[in-house]
Amino acid sequence: MASQVKISQLLPYLKGSVRGQITKIRYSRSDKRMEPTSIFIQQLESKDLTKKPFFNYNLGVTSKSYYDSQKLVASALFNRIRKIDINTCQEKDIAPFYVCDLGELKRLAVKLRKCLPRIHPFYAVKCNNDSRLLRAIANLGFGFDCASKEEIDQIISENISPSRIIYANPCKSIPHLRHAKNVRVALTTVDNLDELVKINKFHPSCGILIRILTDDSSSTCPLSVKFGASLKYAREMIDACKSLDLDLKGIAFHVGSGCNNFNTFAKAVQDSRELFNYAERQGFKMNILDVGGGFAKSSLEQSSIILRNALDSFFPEAENPELIIISEMGRYFSSSCFTLAANIISKRSDPQKERLYLNDGVYGNLNCILYDHQLVQPKVLTSGGQFKYFDNLGTKENHVNSQKTYSIWGPTCDGLDCIISRIKLPYEVEIGDWLYFENAGAYTSVAATSFNGFKSNFTCIYVNSEY
Repeated sequence: MASQVKISQLLPYLKGSVRGQITKIRYSRSDKRMEPTSIFIQQLESKDLTKKPFFNYNLGVTSKSYYDSQKLVASALFNRIRKIDINTCQEKDIAPFYVCDLGELKRLAVKLRKCLPRIHPFYAVKCNNDSRLLRAIANLGFGFDCASKEEIDQIISENISPSRIIYANPCKSIPHLRHAKNVRVALTTVDNLDELVKINKFHPSCGILIRILTDDSSSTCPLSVKFGASLKYAREMIDACKSLDLDLKGIAFHVGSGCNNFNTFAKAVQDSRELFNYAERQGFKMNILDVGGGFAKSSLEQSSIILRNALDSFFPEAENPELIIISEMGRYFSSSCFTLAANIISKRSDPQKERLYLNDGVYGNLNCILYDHQLVQPKVLTSGGQFKYFDNLGTKENHVNSQKTYSIWGPTCDGLDCIISRIKLPYEVEIGDWLYFENAGAYTSVAATSFNGFKSNFTCIYVNSEY
């Protein structure tokens, strides 16, 4: 069995101000207090999304390195597990938990502004609806992409103006559409004529973006199998907007979640230009282009070059001074902010490999393996109670005690609950030890279930590496 982690293992790594920041950790998910931040944001609750400019924020410069962030995350992980005695603890003591670095948001926003300076982000709430994350994103001045009544209500409950919401679901129920009207959400996406008729009846003043098809066949999660109008059909929709006297604001597209072919952006922008021209001939003055999502932190530089060049070619800023270009980014902003830790609750030895059983799995916070096609990479947090986080960062000589091959499983009785079928870990681990998963903020906690009686009773620790 793993023993308690000793605090002396961590302190040599935490120098200067980083040690002091340990006291700023907040443990409660329901805590409504905001983390202190060095970001100056001008609040724009009353601004109209359909009029430029509606964003006006000063990100400044980031002051912390990746390693500064990791040291703060390490201290949060360490403080959470160091007093646990596996022999006497309660179930809640070893429950899975997250560490969220809100400072990562600022670094991501600065990177986005550098790569795509014309883009105004709308965060996709479906990706991760953590309340503290949403408020931090709101403080950056971003808008929000909501797809349901519940998501709209959550954003409004955080005292965020409905003028900062796009109802980005092309197919809405009538009660949800009426609700959007009642709470003054005034912009939505549409991809079919029937939806236009519905909007004309229940929310006729709503601004409309026609969502078009893209070739997202190479994306991890293609969306065009379900949503999007062909160019021919989109022209019919433009004609219908004219006949119904609807407020057509622009064009939207989505290249699929986890886009791998960035040329898709260029073709979609070109198609959008064609529809802008057609709409203008019909008497519309469209001023919004929604380039959707599909962005990832690791590939932003590459994808942004293609998208930026396409925008400059088909929508040059000098010729389109009133054009508002928005995005529906979810994964880009949430994934790397969160680290998930899970406890090893059982272990089974086989001749070829050992099986580890965690208290989290594909029916819990790791459902991203099934539904988002993610390939997770578990890392050793403790081995025999010894804290190993920094060894994974290469900050000290890595004394590998073993190269055992493991398969790692979730806690349910379903054979599908496999986290990873084969992995070599650099340390031998025991019941009571911990593994952790980086980049765990996208499509994880939002889809956790209570299947088999294993409820997703996780907590989240919030830190801010930019404070």
